[in-house]
Amino acid sequence: MTEIFAPLCHEIARVAVSHPIGRVVSVGAGTLQVRGLQHVAALGDRVEIGASRATGGEIIALGPDVLTVLPDNGLEGLTIAAEVALCGPALISPDESWLGRIVDPAGKPLDGRPLLSGNQSRRLTAAPPAPARRRRLGARQSTGKVVFDTILPIVRGQRIGLFAGSGVGKSSLLGAFARALTADVVVIALVGERGRELREFTETILGPKGMARCVVVTATSDRSALLRRRCALTGMAVAEYFRDQGNHVLLLVDSVTRFAEAHREIALAAGEPASLRGYPASLQHAIMSLAERAGPGEEGQGDITAVFSVLVAGSDMDEPVADILRGVLDGHVVMDRRIAERGRFPAIDVLRSVSRSLPQAATAEENALITRARALFSAWDRAEMMVQAGLYQKGSDPMVDQAIRLWPALDALMADDAPETGVTGSFARLRHCLEG
Repeated sequence: MTEIFAPLCHEIARVAVSHPIGRVVSVGAGTLQVRGLQHVAALGDRVEIGASRATGGEIIALGPDVLTVLPDNGLEGLTIAAEVALCGPALISPDESWLGRIVDPAGKPLDGRPLLSGNQSRRLTAAPPAPARRRRLGARQSTGKVVFDTILPIVRGQRIGLFAGSGVGKSSLLGAFARALTADVVVIALVGERGRELREFTETILGPKGMARCVVVTATSDRSALLRRRCALTGMAVAEYFRDQGNHVLLLVDSVTRFAEAHREIALAAGEPASLRGYPASLQHAIMSLAERAGPGEEGQGDITAVFSVLVAGSDMDEPVADILRGVLDGHVVMDRRIAERGRFPAIDVLRSVSRSLPQAATAEENALITRARALFSAWDRAEMMVQAGLYQKGSDPMVDQAIRLWPALDALMADDAPETGVTGSFARLRHCLEG
């Protein structure tokens, strides 16, 4: 009986008997100046605004006389001297009953059904596992896609980036990972997605089988910058909850670019100057802190295998968000619009993609197959223009001759779903393809 009532008791315990109250002294361009809380409030604390407390907000700057609040919603109807109640730090209380559910960044259900919180509250920002006590990357995972089972392996606890423009199949690939990649629990953070795409992603791309082991955290594009940034942090906190129970968690964040854009809005509102192509200097720490929380856990914990998607305009891999994230990941996957336009999905550019789990994640024979496949892709890439123009003479380069003969089958193999035998079967197909 105690376990049955534990969530309800936790909810009751969280109800505050009283709140410190401040007053609005000025309303600026999207922010509030509040007096009366500066001696009890902390940076990042949540507040509720107005007599009805219908609007939330977050403290983004502190001063000796006033503090600055960024509200979750618009400021229409707000008056000078309106009440501002201090609620304390942002917390989340995940629970196993959240599996199969869709929640907002505050942990409230979005699917029309009641949802109880767990027994323990967690902060949205937490330290990663201690570096000296973290385990190493684990075993190779079956992914459901030949290209990831062979040339771009994903291992337990690995963090990879998925770099893609819009409309090249990024969401479909994330859905394929959620359905097929080996994991106990899947946590998906949809940051700033279009509202109409939520049901399509959960009902069509994931489907009932995929949703059964998923927790989806979402803040659509119309929500405030606070909620969009909080969406990624909540997703990570939920993943850490399941990791601490010893589970292998797959975390999918789509996208870090929208997380960075939300962070920029908040930082600029707090008075931080822009520097990195319009992004504040604090962006680097925000992205690195988020990424470092994923990965292998300590002894007794599980692991978080993470896939972070990045929107790259014009395949610019040197723009700030892509450049920062690529430096802290264990691999990156580049999706190319030209490949998508000729109808090959997933539209992965194998030559520009790297898995840093190699060569340890494969046997000597498998590494030899991967090396040969990459060499053929490279040879075709060098000679493609000459071949298409009819300028290449057969026999000029034996490697190019092999690439011309094997490339159509090898390229098609990169679009295949993995066989039921998983990694072993995928390598068998690759070997057969290379033998011509």
